[in-house]
Amino acid sequence: MRPRIALPADTLNEATNIINERNAAFAPRPAIEAVVKSGGVPIILPSVNPEDVRDYMPLFDGVAFLGGADVDPTFFGEEPYQKLGMTYLKRDLFEIELLKQSVTAGKAIFGICRGIQLINVGLGGTLYQDLSQDLHATLKHNQMAPGNMPSHHITVDPTSRLHKLIGDRPYVNSRHHQAIKDVAPYLKVTARADDQVIEAVESINSDQILAVQWHPENIFKHYEDSKKLFKDFIDRSEKVAKKARGAKAVK
Repeated sequence: MRPRIALPADTLNEATNIINERNAAFAPRPAIEAVVKSGGVPIILPSVNPEDVRDYMPLFDGVAFLGGADVDPTFFGEEPYQKLGMTYLKRDLFEIELLKQSVTAGKAIFGICRGIQLINVGLGGTLYQDLSQDLHATLKHNQMAPGNMPSHHITVDPTSRLHKLIGDRPYVNSRHHQAIKDVAPYLKVTARADDQVIEAVESINSDQILAVQWHPENIFKHYEDSKKLFKDFIDRSEKVAKKARGAKAVK
């Protein structure tokens, strides 16, 4: 059995063309395809009451926190800055609880763009609500180039797991205006842009978490670095699945 990958859903605020429904749950097609082509089985999880997260936990081996709306700043003790974008409290509440239970359960965790920010906040870190708050941020992090093309380079920590996957100086795409400020205690920084904006984090004492600020799902078809990130995530999820199967066999 292939590893099962949870994709927490975003919410479409506009009415759909099919049934005129508002607030429809969805997952981005590029992320779904990247998971499938890397050997995983995607399971889309709509945002529900955080109390019900425990019922989702047996269904998956790994979880990928994807892009979307800004993270509500009240989760890290701040009021909304004037340049804060759209937020969606229901998704934040659900995903933070899903993150915490996934960490405790030993699930493999991957973060993309908003995902790296959500993971950092959920584990006790903070964000720049907008990069205008970071006086050192001088690069264009919300690129005007097509989303399936890279726009700036990053520097990867040579001692990191990420370095083993994508090397010293990968060329990445960039579509964000928030970024990590204070890093959560459970995490370490493993890549930065040339203006020192944080571009990747990992869990400190395990291979459980790897999260990036760019969008590897959008350049997956044409860039080997992106394929390696998803393959690593599926491999980590497979280890979780094998461990669960072994535990069942013992019983």
